[in-house]
Amino acid sequence: MTQTTESALDTEARTPPRRRARVHRAWFVAAVTFVTIIGAAAFRSLPGLLIDPLHQEFGWSRGTIGAAVSLNLALYGLTAPFAAALMDRFGIRKVVAVALTVIAVGSGLTVWMTAAWQLWLCWGLLVGLGSGSMALAFAATVTNRWFTERRGLVSGILTAASASGQLIFLPVLSWTVQSHGWRPAAVTVALAALAVVPFVWLLLRDHPADVGARPYGAPEFVPKPAPVPGAARRTLGVLFSAVRTGPFWLLAGSFAICGASTNGLIQTHFVPAAHDHGMPVTTAASLLAVVGVFDVAGTIASGWFTDRFEPRRLLAVYYALRGVALLFLPMLLAPGVHPPMIFFIVFYGLDWVATVPPTLALCREHYGEDSAIVFGWVLASHQVGAALVAYLGGVARDVFGSYDVVWYASGALCAAAALMALVIRRRPRALAVAAA
Repeated sequence: MTQTTESALDTEARTPPRRRARVHRAWFVAAVTFVTIIGAAAFRSLPGLLIDPLHQEFGWSRGTIGAAVSLNLALYGLTAPFAAALMDRFGIRKVVAVALTVIAVGSGLTVWMTAAWQLWLCWGLLVGLGSGSMALAFAATVTNRWFTERRGLVSGILTAASASGQLIFLPVLSWTVQSHGWRPAAVTVALAALAVVPFVWLLLRDHPADVGARPYGAPEFVPKPAPVPGAARRTLGVLFSAVRTGPFWLLAGSFAICGASTNGLIQTHFVPAAHDHGMPVTTAASLLAVVGVFDVAGTIASGWFTDRFEPRRLLAVYYALRGVALLFLPMLLAPGVHPPMIFFIVFYGLDWVATVPPTLALCREHYGEDSAIVFGWVLASHQVGAALVAYLGGVARDVFGSYDVVWYASGALCAAAALMALVIRRRPRALAVAAA
């Protein structure tokens, strides 16, 4: 063996082997969160499919059924900030596992109901409380704890999970309701929620320090904070502090209009409104599922944009375009599906919850470590707006015989939301960095 060869072998022996680049644990936690939200999304898909079957079987007015959906949506929002604080106190896994169990119980019990108050109790109260604990505050908490970089992108991906669940469950639940009635659909929702519980318990982790890791993009290890006692007191304290600031009211007001024009309006009333114009329920539900397809793309893209552009301007564009789309919707509803309706569905899907990543970014910019709880309160306003339109939309249908006035009013509200987003003041960069 030559001297040159021996020297090369010696050098190779002294050189430590290269470690393969591993995927950061934060991405696995984000994946678990994504799948969890998908599994829990079944309950978000069902309300619009229940209105006509419950009206026909029990004779309840659409306003009565809309009131139960309204209670569900309101609690979905009002529970979220307390859930964020409970996650700081007891951990993400415990809160999410209990929430999924409550959803399963509430949805399962509806199969035996015979009176409207039972619908309000099971679907309104129990599913509302459970779903509120699984709201976007869950995604915000995971993003804030596990990521320092790519927060906009991750918040967009996790927000898109709900749309992905809608895509999966809406056609299935619609077919189930049409072929077998609404009760098997309610049982399907309960089973979907229960199926996710072991997945959460075994694979989800509360904090990077639990596995000896740093948050993604963090320059150094971050110790796990001690449990924060007094969840309710802290949640209310953060609220009382936030309401004294202008950005909170602008974010809450614009996000209330976001909820009114999505969950409260389209998700709850699009299927019965399309059916009023002769469109089959399964076709209308499939169109909503297509909204979910493009919602995934739009929300992830919005997260990418949020990492690169000013969130206020993004929000203004999103709300303005949504308002224009709603003004055209009454002219598009017809017995069949035609190209302008497909364009509306694609456009509305891209814009559906694209508002979430920039709203989250503005909460982080202005409220720092309390941003998850502040966003929970902003989300509460989102759901209050959704609840009002879910109820008033049903009442308007009973009074006027159509949904036209609701579409036009919601379009005007979206224009107001665009203006509110533009007047949110920018925080000085040094203060924003310190808060984050």
